[in-house]
This record gives sequence, C-alpha cells and structure tokens, in this order.
Amino acid sequence: MSLVLEIAELLNDLNPEQRKAVLHQDGPAIVLAGAGSGKTRVLTTRVAYLIKEKKVPATGIFLVTFTNKAAAEMKKRVFEYTGQNLPFAGTFHSLSAKILRIEASHGHLEKYGLNSNFTIYDSDDQLSVIKSIYKINSFDVSAFKPQVVKSKISSAKNELIGTDEFKENARDGLQLFTAKVYKSYEKRLRDENAVDFDDLLSICYKLFVDNEEVRLKYQNKFHDVLVDEFQDTNQVQYFLTKILCEPQKNLFAVGDFSQSIYAWRGADYRNLERLSKDFKNITEYRLERNYRSTQNILDAATSVISNNLSHPVLELWTDQTTEEKLELYETSTGEMEAEKVASIIKEKYADQLKDIALLYRTNVQSRAFEEAFMRRQLPYKIVGGTKFYERSEIKDLLAYLRICFNPLDSPSHARAEKIGKRRLEKLELWLSKTDRATLESPSSCLQGIIENTHYLEKYNQKDPEDMARLDNIQELFNVASRFDNTLALLENIALVQDGYLANESNYNQNEGNEITMMSLHSAKGLEFPIVFMVGMEEGLLPHSRAIMEESEIEEERRLCYVGITRAKEKLYFSYARSRFTYGYSSNSMPSRFLSEIDQKLLKINRSFDNSNSSSNYRDKYYYKKTKTTVTAKDKKIRLVVDEESLDALLNDELDIREFLRK
Repeated sequence: MSLVLEIAELLNDLNPEQRKAVLHQDGPAIVLAGAGSGKTRVLTTRVAYLIKEKKVPATGIFLVTFTNKAAAEMKKRVFEYTGQNLPFAGTFHSLSAKILRIEASHGHLEKYGLNSNFTIYDSDDQLSVIKSIYKINSFDVSAFKPQVVKSKISSAKNELIGTDEFKENARDGLQLFTAKVYKSYEKRLRDENAVDFDDLLSICYKLFVDNEEVRLKYQNKFHDVLVDEFQDTNQVQYFLTKILCEPQKNLFAVGDFSQSIYAWRGADYRNLERLSKDFKNITEYRLERNYRSTQNILDAATSVISNNLSHPVLELWTDQTTEEKLELYETSTGEMEAEKVASIIKEKYADQLKDIALLYRTNVQSRAFEEAFMRRQLPYKIVGGTKFYERSEIKDLLAYLRICFNPLDSPSHARAEKIGKRRLEKLELWLSKTDRATLESPSSCLQGIIENTHYLEKYNQKDPEDMARLDNIQELFNVASRFDNTLALLENIALVQDGYLANESNYNQNEGNEITMMSLHSAKGLEFPIVFMVGMEEGLLPHSRAIMEESEIEEERRLCYVGITRAKEKLYFSYARSRFTYGYSSNSMPSRFLSEIDQKLLKINRSFDNSNSSSNYRDKYYYKKTKTTVTAKDKKIRLVVDEESLDALLNDELDIREFLRK
C-alpha cells in the first residue's frame, strides 16, 4: 500500500469536520471539540499527516496532554499509523522535566541553583519539607496548616509569582505567613538540589525567557506544537505554549469551553479565548458530531450548558436517535434515594454492572449508596476515592468510639496513640467522668469525643481537602443520629466494613462485574452505557460553596454537563426532598440544572406517595406560600426562606442581595 493510500485510509475514517481540522495547513488552529466528538483520533491523525505528508520529523513534534494515560494512548496510535515514536509526547510536567534534564547537563540550570542530578520532589516530599520548616521555626501547625500553605505556594508558582513578589503583595495573616514559609521552602529546595512539580513548569519557562540560546534551540526544533484539553491549561502552561510556537506559530490547540472543570487547581478556560487575541490569523474548527451518546442525552446536555453565557457552547448532534427519555427520580430522603437507585440496578441491570457509573458531586455522598448496594449484594468499586468507612478521619473517630466501650481494644488504642497521645489522654479523662447514658447515645458520645479531644483542630476550613474530611465527619454524625445505641451503631458499621449486613453473606462474589462509583470530577474523559447522576439538589450540584458567585455557578454547570455527556445509552437523575444535616432532617430543593433541561426529554418518577404533587415538574419544584428550612452548612445556622422569593432568585427575577434581606 502506498503512502498516499495509507493517509487516505486514515482520512476516510473521519467525518468532514474532522478531516478539515486534520488537513489544516501551516499557522495556528483551534479545534473546539465537543464531548465524544473523536478529538483523540483527530489529534493522532493530525500527527500522522504531519509526519507522512508534511515530512515533519517525529522529533519536531511537541504533543502535550494532561494525563500519562492519554499520552500513552496517543503515542501508541501514532506508532500504529506511522511506525515512529514521538520523543516529545507527554504531559506538560513530563516534557518540561525532559527539557530541564537536557539543559542541566549543559550547565544551563546553574543560575537556578540546580545541577544535572537534581531530584524531583513529589507531593509528600514537598509537605515533608514544609513541616520541617514549621518544626525548625516553631511555627504553630494549628494556626495555618502545612497543606494549606503548600497549596498557596503551588498557586503562586503556577502564576509565576516569586517569593519577593508574593511577600510584597501579601495582605492577610495567611498570606504573610505563607510568604515566610515560601522563602524558606525555596531555599531548602535549592540547597537540596531539588525541584517540585510546579518548578518543572516555572523554571522551564524562566529558562526560555532568560536564555536566548536555549529558547531558539527548542523553537527551531519543534515545527508543530499540539495541545490537548487546552481549556485545562493554567497561566504558566499557556506561556510555555506561546514560547514554543515561535516563530512558525504552528499551534494546534484542541479544547472545549464546556468541559473546563478544574478552576480550583488553576485551570483557566479563558486561555482558549486568549488564543484568538495572541494569534491573529488563527483558524477555528468545530467538532460537534458526537459518537458516544443518544440525541436525547445530548439535547439535555446542551439545554443545560447553554445557560452559561461567558463562553461559546457547541451544538452536539448524533445519528443515534432514540425515543427513550432520561429518567428523573424524586425520593423523600437521601437514604430512600440510595435504596431506589440500588433497586433499579438490581431489577434491570444485575448482569451488566460493569456498564454502570454512579456519579456524585462530593465523595461524602458515596456512603448511603455503598450500604444500599451491599444490602442488595451489588458489588461496586470507588474510583478516585476511598470507601467511606476506610477514610482516615472516619477510622480515627471509630477508634475513639470503640475505646469508649472497650479500653482493651488494642488496634483502636494503637490508632488513637498515632492520632496523638495528648488527645488520647483527654479522651480517657473525659471517659472517667462521663455517665453511661451519654456514652450510649451515639450522637452525644461522638460529640463528646470531638469536643474533648479537640479532634477538629486537625483540619482547616480554608483547605478544600480538609473541608471534604469535615463533610465526612458530618456524614458520620448523620449515620449516628439514626441509631439509639452506640454499640448497635458500631456493630452495623463493622458489618458494613466487612462487606456484610445483617443476615447477609459476603456480597462481592463477582469481581469484575462491578458498579463504578466516582465523583463528577473523576469522571471526565470516561464513558459508560448507563449513568446515574445522584444528589441533584441545590447545595450539592451546584455545591453550596458555589451558589453566591456566577462564575462558580457556571463551573458547576460545566460539571453537570460533563456528567451528562458521560452517558452513552441511558441516563438517570435522582434527588431527595430532605437530607440529614447535623443530625436533623433539612428540606432540599431540586438542582436548578434539572429545571434547565427541556421537560419533554424527562420521564419523572416519584418513589413515594404524594397525591398532592402536580404532574408538572416545575410546579412541583417550588412550593408556593410555604416556608422551608435551609441549613447554612458552613455557619451552622438555620434560615427560614420564603419559597416565592427563592423562586424569583433562581429565575433571575430577584437580586441575591435583595433575597438575603428578605
């Protein structure tokens, strides 16, 4: 087969829009690629076209994506198409590390205090260095947690803010404290001939800016620069891309505004917009044909994301038509939601569990579904997270609880000592003067443990990871509130931990055929025939910490869009009318994103008797002339909200400031 025919064969597998993008001539191009539109095929075919037709050497191609898995897949496909390996294909971090290694051997990193044997510190190493700085300087760990300071330093490096500039701009206590640690941290890294992951990017950028010889070397080396998931780039990654594109400006950027969901770690979807300003003659291609989902699923996704006004939205379409609607289940409580989802899976999909994904906004939501699946002997796995009762903060508190009833429990005692001997001493002091009735009440016992050991001081509410741990602790309180006796609570948890529930044998006998459970963030890039999006409520999706900022609501809406577009054949939504929060039941409201879906696409089901409910979803959504209790979770207060005002707020008829005054 001739060379031309080989390329022709690859091109024949593409649709017209994909083919146009692949055959783009010299100069910058932006490919807006919708979910399931075949962007990986376009990228790898583009590389094959450059190598075979444009005669670009494999060493002259810089192909970057965001995960090692995706990079490996692309390199594999390119080798299958061309028989050539791509030496510069990988993540931004891996490719920057490769460049730094090469240049260090020529002495070009001495200016930055590094020689060719520099070490790369991972996240644990970084934290260890910061904790060491705390210890040397007698800094109070409880005042500003090392993990929070580490995160602040990382953000600064990704914004190319050095220690001096950071100190000059520091305003509050945390920033001023971080400035001190940042300076010591940088000195330690250079003294130890080490870099962290953020340095790989920032030092590589500085090297290009400071050293014209090195900069020109790589600009002349790379004839074409291809960047996947461009909406996920941060500031330093954008600047690196711009530098490497010179002088040819042969940039091929692939991305989708609607799938930008990592703002919390520095990603900026506006980088896609900046391309048009920085590359005046850029050509835009749109990939809107979807090869994954049915048209009803795509229409639902589009109807939701179209409410975002700050970025372009692609109109996805497919020839996979079906009359089957998306199903929405309303349940009375969070526990009933989990039971309903489990019963649907058991009844309809028991033989195809591996085809199912259960997606939630926060990992704390997994607990109820884990237990419901166990009760029905439905095996599951959690991706990107840990099973609820295996999370460290939960295991800590359960160890304390067990000690309350059995001081001879050696595993629990050993864990408690690791948490802190002083905390254990305080627990034992409290136990010596606490009556039996308090201990036998699960909620009272748990509250007493937390207050007397000062356990929550381990966590900082400004740290997202710590906030997730605090949410998990709150969920443990919710579990405790449903038991009258602490020993009964511990017995039930022990059965759950072991994969057993009362009078049931081990449910997990069919490894491989498992339900996949994960957060919406973890689901990006994946696809499943059957998807359950659960907890579709205000406060969960969108998350309570995003509700007051329009930019954050748009990020939450993109997250919803990503969840919807994971589904290939069947999509279920579910929400609860009430949930346990801080030990009592609070009313919940359906997510605004549900009301944005064309109601003709939905089949609405209610798993409880509600004869007064209207058949119209939007009528049921709001309860006119009634009051509801809303828990302001972070402040632990209760507000009584007029539902008519809430209706007006969510329909943009009432300003948020006016709403809060009511």
